[in-house]
Amino acid sequence: MPFLTSLSDDAKLAELFRLRPGYYSPLLRFLQQVMRGESELTAGEREMIAAYVSSLNGCDYCEGGHRAAAIALGVDEQAFDSLRGGIPGARVSEKLKPALAFVYKLTRAPREVSWLDAEAVLAAGWSETTLSDVVHVCALFNLFNRLVEGHGIVGIPEQYHTRGALHAQEGYVGQYRDAD
Repeated sequence: MPFLTSLSDDAKLAELFRLRPGYYSPLLRFLQQVMRGESELTAGEREMIAAYVSSLNGCDYCEGGHRAAAIALGVDEQAFDSLRGGIPGARVSEKLKPALAFVYKLTRAPREVSWLDAEAVLAAGWSETTLSDVVHVCALFNLFNRLVEGHGIVGIPEQYHTRGALHAQEGYVGQYRDAD
């Protein structure tokens, strides 16, 4: 149950966004750009990173929806389960592994991120712009995870597929247009 009495018992993020449109409208436009704007990372890879960050933070609400979106955008469903065993053995491209390792460290031990971590991403063949994209996705989902958990919004597994399909088809601004 959400911690704000002004939210319904089964509140989703859109309901929270409507409470403070001045806060969330600019954030949603930024989210849309990060997740669907031009990038070497596919939309599916960005959704996978969002789901991975959310899993690291134990945010079922965000993990479930973004995992479903990544799968809808072509990411192998087994990649997610394989990540639980660690990045080296994960069923993701070798090129993506250093980016996921960077995200892991940035989420779990941000003060320990070093040039060596960035160099590993660049050495895998990603550009500096893509490294920045990785940082943006990671940072945004650390923020969104804290918004969800901090407001007591609870995920409903039966809704993950539907929400993920909307993320995949519409992106973000369209879904939350009534939050403007």
